[in-house]
Amino acid sequence: MAIGYRPEIIQRAFVDFVGSHLHPFWSLTRPKLRLITRQVINDDLIALQFEGNYAFNRQVFDRQLGWHGGQYIGLTVIIDGIHHQRHYSLVGLPKQPLYLYAGIDNTKNKQSHIITIAIKPQGLVSNYLTQQAKLGTIFDSGLPSGEFTLTQSKLNVQSKIDTPPTKHQQTLPTSLPLLFIAGGSGITPMLGLITQALEAGHIVTLLYYSRMPLAETPFLEHWRQLKDRYPNFNYHFINTEDPNSYLAGTRYLSSDSLRALNLPLAETQIFVCGSQALLAGLYKATAEIPSPINKQLRDNIIVESFGNALVGFNIDDYQTFDKTVSVEEHTVYLRSRHRQFSSDTTILIAAENADVRLANGCRQGICQLCRCNKVSGVVKNIQTGKISHEGYESIQTCINIAMTDVVLDI
Repeated sequence: MAIGYRPEIIQRAFVDFVGSHLHPFWSLTRPKLRLITRQVINDDLIALQFEGNYAFNRQVFDRQLGWHGGQYIGLTVIIDGIHHQRHYSLVGLPKQPLYLYAGIDNTKNKQSHIITIAIKPQGLVSNYLTQQAKLGTIFDSGLPSGEFTLTQSKLNVQSKIDTPPTKHQQTLPTSLPLLFIAGGSGITPMLGLITQALEAGHIVTLLYYSRMPLAETPFLEHWRQLKDRYPNFNYHFINTEDPNSYLAGTRYLSSDSLRALNLPLAETQIFVCGSQALLAGLYKATAEIPSPINKQLRDNIIVESFGNALVGFNIDDYQTFDKTVSVEEHTVYLRSRHRQFSSDTTILIAAENADVRLANGCRQGICQLCRCNKVSGVVKNIQTGKISHEGYESIQTCINIAMTDVVLDI
């Protein structure tokens, strides 16, 4: 007997519709988060904890077994009747004890699956979440995602990480030294990343730049406990106002400060999250450090940037990408719309210059709203310098330029 399509006797969408009228948190298919705790970490960061509904827990924990350190989650926030979508870094790992986070008392909540983010109280949505939203407020959410993870190594070697990678992912060898560089609120995605790396046996160094004194550093107790637990973990906190904390006598990231870490930099995977100035300083510093033949140290860098860190292509200039950078003109085809336009800048800006509207959000490579599928052609990421392959893949139009004619599935 042939097995074909079997329609649902009762449609899940109908069940969700009825359930949402009985209780707004209930859903079989629609992930939602409910705000349960808000704690001040310091003047710059406030931690928010959420619990997931049935649909969220089923899709995240039952199927994906949680998330990777360094990933983010999207929240849909309604303010004055307008829907706003924002993405925030997940703090830590699903099974990581929350008592490690300064100021958060987990004894009041015994649930096993708690989602934590830490954000600055700035901007419309962040101010609402940190200052105005009442405990118990329910938000539509996405699922944990993002490529700022240990599984996205550029060194193309195998590792032992607890969560098995997919066939398209590559992971790190447990003997590989890892350097994490953060500035300001860029420290938040490092918690899960570093803990995951240490559990896998990596040699880990954290370099953190901030304007605040050591005693006010976010999650300081967390880093101290990691240091006590893992002898292969070292951290350096640079207060840019305190010369006693500087590496190699400079308040800024430099080639001398990288050398002062005494790491085999050519074999070290570097994860960085911070401002444009921090990222530009890192690229400049790595260019000044000799590398083996046919290799650049900047190729070891994986970027998650919370700012307009659009670094230009000329490695000697490190300028923000604009029309002064010479880029050859190519044609971008939008397959579904039967449209095309010429591009000698980022694909998003080129589309807008041609009066073609594409989905976008932050325009800085953070929110992922501009992400689409490339059918063919080669593009270059202007944040990392990475050149894509020619085939089908997902790209962000706001931070990629066309290196050849490109076909997008839009």
